[in-house]
Amino acid sequence: MSITLFDRLGGRNGISNIVDDTIKNHMNNPKINARFLPFKDKPKELAVIKQHTIDFFSAGSGGPATYKGKDMVTTHTGMNINPSEYMHVIDDIFEALDKNNIDEDTKKDVLAILWSLKGMIISK
Repeated sequence: MSITLFDRLGGRNGISNIVDDTIKNHMNNPKINARFLPFKDKPKELAVIKQHTIDFFSAGSGGPATYKGKDMVTTHTGMNINPSEYMHVIDDIFEALDKNNIDEDTKKDVLAILWSLKGMIISK
């Protein structure tokens, strides 16, 4: 029996740590931080975004969570995220994966998921 991506990411706690680290990376990344810094002054909204992100990746990676947020197109419509910004987001996620000692095969699986979502996120 193979180990789920959810388990390889460290389960819910591991994914929570990765999401926290990714958000920190986004806020420190001058190429995309303008989209994230406003949430520093809105901790309740930031907590909701983090929770939805944790649930989304937990459910999508084979974990027991149920994602109850909006679909990717609805969530990102009006944000006009360009391809360069999306690549910076991926870089920040990979920095968080490295920080959390995620192995190369698991990172490849995460990249495949992120790449599959890009059409639902870019230029919406």
